[in-house]
Amino acid sequence: MSERENADMLLTPEEVASHPVEQPDVGQAPAIARMRRRMQATGQWHPAQVAGRRWGIGCVALEITQRCNLDCTICYLSENAEAVQDLPLAEVKRRIDTVFALYGPGTNLQITGGDPTLRKLDELAAIVRYAAACGLRPALFTNGIRATRPFLQRLVDAGLTEVAFHVDLTQERKGYATERDLNAVRLKLIEAARGLPLAIYFNTTVFAGNVAEVPDLVRFFVSQADAVNLASFQVQAETGRGVDRRHGGAITLAGLEEAMNRAADGALRFGQFQPGHARCNRYALALVCGGRAYPLADDDRLPARLLAATGDLSLDRRSVRRSLARSAGWLVRHPQYLGAAVTWAAGRTWAMRRSLLRSRGRVHKLSFMIHNFMDACSLERERIDACIFHTATADGTLSMCVHNARRDDLILEPIRTATGYWDPLTGRETEQPPTDRFVRHSRKTVKGVLKRDWAQGEGDTP
Repeated sequence: MSERENADMLLTPEEVASHPVEQPDVGQAPAIARMRRRMQATGQWHPAQVAGRRWGIGCVALEITQRCNLDCTICYLSENAEAVQDLPLAEVKRRIDTVFALYGPGTNLQITGGDPTLRKLDELAAIVRYAAACGLRPALFTNGIRATRPFLQRLVDAGLTEVAFHVDLTQERKGYATERDLNAVRLKLIEAARGLPLAIYFNTTVFAGNVAEVPDLVRFFVSQADAVNLASFQVQAETGRGVDRRHGGAITLAGLEEAMNRAADGALRFGQFQPGHARCNRYALALVCGGRAYPLADDDRLPARLLAATGDLSLDRRSVRRSLARSAGWLVRHPQYLGAAVTWAAGRTWAMRRSLLRSRGRVHKLSFMIHNFMDACSLERERIDACIFHTATADGTLSMCVHNARRDDLILEPIRTATGYWDPLTGRETEQPPTDRFVRHSRKTVKGVLKRDWAQGEGDTP
């Protein structure tokens, strides 16, 4: 590909800066129809495509704080993030209303940050409660440091449906030199959430320092499939304040797929279901029985036929039992698929027969995701158009990769209120927009690149 052709694929800096947000519009098509058109326009519409069939958006991130209690070597937050005050509850609720207006009930709302557990627990519970009351699926995205069982129970009581723990070597947790060592942290978090009506996810940033351990992590998550519902592996991107930069293109989607599938003994059939753009996301669904993973189906055509037939079927991610009950109810309403369902169940039972005996018939569903987020200076036009992961802003929602590329512009912008303007640098409200936009840092608010530069004597003393 020529440099000109490559340049035409990418958004220019001006296009990134002015990229439009998605806003509610009277009379607009339903979210699922809008997503379907985007998949068609970008060449991603095919029988395995989930976006535009099952849902109108993969998820929307709601950043309720820019503060974090870690300083990861790879971080999507900006150098100025720590100096920004927490969004007022009224603004958080307004953004939740916008998400509901855009995408409707059942939308996955990722309550994140920074680390959202740094908000007061009463405020965090109020945010979860409001999102649940709106009909959204509130999920907590956290590093887990403050996620004790009583903490999680309080949020479950407020309506939390999912929790995603981010644990990996980029966090430089003291006393943990390898990802295998960090499994002790993961096990502690699993036990904190085990038995609660929550879907449990784990996020891992993949970089040069841990890519060789990805197969071990796959095997670990398979061993914990009775509690863990999804394991997400996110390839390092050149964005944010992190000091650890990407080393060439050694980590590829194809390479990760192969390594993960090999670790699961061939059970991870990436591509049987495809969420969004194939260069952004890869997904595999496995059945785990007796400590071993099995593919959902050996015939790659079957999941596509299943997807086409069950677009109206909503499953409960937190409970296999309830999901099976809903599936049985769907079969009662669609008896023409009963024969195919019996054939599939018989085939899976035969394939898993030895494991079923060892596990006394217990089978768990485990999903694996690979996310390939883009570098801030290399945003591909087509992939942005096909984006299924958005971030809520003051004006609407925006592709997560675009949001990360222009984060400072968005988080430092004063927010219009009913009586004036809220200043994100002071947390105070004024009648007129604040004109002093200079970010004053302290040792508490310096992280990532700024912290490194000051440590090396390249910056002003905070």
